[in-house]
Amino acid sequence: MTTVDETTTPTATFDESVAPNFARAMPNWQPLVEYRRNGVAENTIHGAVSWVTGKNLLYSFGGNVEVYGRSMVKPLMMKVFARDFASALTPEQQAISVASHNGDTEHVAVARSILRESEWGLMQTPHDVPLVQFGRQVRRPRRWYHCCSGEHAAILRGCRLRGWRRTGYVLPHHPFFQEYMQYMRGVLGGDWKMGTIAKDGCGLPTVSMTVTDLAKLFANLVTEKHDDWIWRAMVEHPDLIGGFNRLDSTVLKACGGKVLAKEGADGLLGLAIEHPEFPEGLGVVVKIAHGWNPQATWYIARYILGVLGFEFRNPYKLRRQKAYIVPEVIPPNLRERMAAIVPWDSWDPDIDRWEFDPQEFFIAPR
Repeated sequence: MTTVDETTTPTATFDESVAPNFARAMPNWQPLVEYRRNGVAENTIHGAVSWVTGKNLLYSFGGNVEVYGRSMVKPLMMKVFARDFASALTPEQQAISVASHNGDTEHVAVARSILRESEWGLMQTPHDVPLVQFGRQVRRPRRWYHCCSGEHAAILRGCRLRGWRRTGYVLPHHPFFQEYMQYMRGVLGGDWKMGTIAKDGCGLPTVSMTVTDLAKLFANLVTEKHDDWIWRAMVEHPDLIGGFNRLDSTVLKACGGKVLAKEGADGLLGLAIEHPEFPEGLGVVVKIAHGWNPQATWYIARYILGVLGFEFRNPYKLRRQKAYIVPEVIPPNLRERMAAIVPWDSWDPDIDRWEFDPQEFFIAPR
């Protein structure tokens, strides 16, 4: 396995008939996690990881892949209303505006409180049911249950404060998305070229960029930590960001206000890390090749944060398997610290094997 940095030149695209509007990097997916049963790998999770400090690439593994930012970039999108919401929203409302929540009672109540009841009809989130299991069994689809309802409500509130039209707020030519793109250019520099714009799952525009671009944006969140309310709202109200047993909420609660974590659809995790070894801020972005896999991402995040001195619990155990991280996920100068991280809990016995050697009971053929 080789380390691939952002200087890698793509040799082809998946569809030669589609003219790329910026230099796309070819996926070079690498193994990130193996699930082994009695020492034999039977499930391998591939993906890409990028580490950035300040504006500079520190380390990349799996290729500088082009991806959509999806919901992982909600803290960046709300930069458009950073000043407006400083006094207009409560801390809970601020947190739900950048959330991809489970849709439980608390989430829905806070999201609804952002708008007047007479404005609820302007919401354009798709009808959905809560992400929690009991909700999918007994609830009927509602817009407020959608994981992005807080973001949509906040955008509508921000449009009212700015005097922008609220019809068409989900369109790419709306002032909200235009200002968001201006913010992105300000962080990534004038040489950055906007990628492909597509509809996100909630109907808002999402723009493609590389995992290294995303890591630069998350490193910049550390730099801007004290410039607005976004960092504070997320670390003070972590359960509003995701909810019960969600990875980003768990990281936010475990890292003492030093790490901002945000999940994104189809296998994304962004980490903005304040750490004395990286005074310019550290941004790490994980992309799982096959899409949404919070358990595999959880193992990866434990090692990324673990080698930096942060600890949080393991995810729920696998069924008669053990998870093994691929060392190349971690930069070479930090790998020696991996040995101190316990990959599974002491109460999780090796139930993938017997206490005796079953092959001793087989008679060799004559």
